[in-house]
Amino acid sequence: MFQADFEGLINKTPYISSIRFHLYNWMNGFSLLVASLGLLGNGVVLWLLGFHIRRTPFSVYIFNLAGADALFLCCSFLDSFMSLVTCFASIIHTVIIYLQYMSYTTGMSLLAAISTERCLSALFPIWYRCHRPKHTSAAVCAGLWALAGLIEVTEFVTWKYLVPHRFCDFFIIYFLWFLLLTCVLCVSSLTLLLRVQCSSQRRRPPRLYLLVLLTVLVFLLCGLPWGVRIFIYNRFGIELIPDSLHQPLACVNSSVNPFIYFFVGKRGHKRREPLRLVLQRALGEEQEVGGGMRDIPHSNTQETSS
Repeated sequence: MFQADFEGLINKTPYISSIRFHLYNWMNGFSLLVASLGLLGNGVVLWLLGFHIRRTPFSVYIFNLAGADALFLCCSFLDSFMSLVTCFASIIHTVIIYLQYMSYTTGMSLLAAISTERCLSALFPIWYRCHRPKHTSAAVCAGLWALAGLIEVTEFVTWKYLVPHRFCDFFIIYFLWFLLLTCVLCVSSLTLLLRVQCSSQRRRPPRLYLLVLLTVLVFLLCGLPWGVRIFIYNRFGIELIPDSLHQPLACVNSSVNPFIYFFVGKRGHKRREPLRLVLQRALGEEQEVGGGMRDIPHSNTQETSS
């Protein structure tokens, strides 16, 4: 009986491999479609924030997050395309992969910074308004981009030219950074959620807080599995998440953010509004007055960051 079952499994192996092959190709095609839509959405956000909306501390973060998402989607698009059409040099694929890692790390770091700042502004509004340095957003974004680039360059040099055990040491440092960002995201988002729940009993919570919570939730569901899979596979060679699944999920995570911005900024069932006004409303600054929270129009924000 055992021999018959074993022979049956052997006979089914080509069929199973064929299913996996077709599923992989279908999911690559899905990733191409989602990445294309995401590039369009993030491109609109970058265009509006870069040329049509006045800069504020929070809009600087969103501008850089949209840039990181766009870079990740561009790399994902090229990676999926190269998987379907294998006619590119390996060095090009290596560059794309490391750019993809860098954009993912930057996006996750920016999301942690955004969530932390919103948490601080909710818990300590007076201190946040009075003592926050003017160019904090620009400095933090520049630092996170530089840090992500330094991490990936160091990882490549360590992997390519140094002995393997040094690469393992670097991998542990990278994993600890990833773990720290995940903890910061979870703690700050949970704190912000509790703050929103308390304030919603008195009045409607600010749009900006809902935007942050939705963006973090989507990342934890769709973006985090990509990072977990990459770390576990690179370190232990174990595919905890199927290769045909983690890439489409990551593309969904980076593509859905612009739609979250416009969904949060939409005002009821009113007629069509310019996307600039919708995005401007979604990114409006908040302050607390008399224990409650209200939205301040984006155009009236006094603090700018360049």
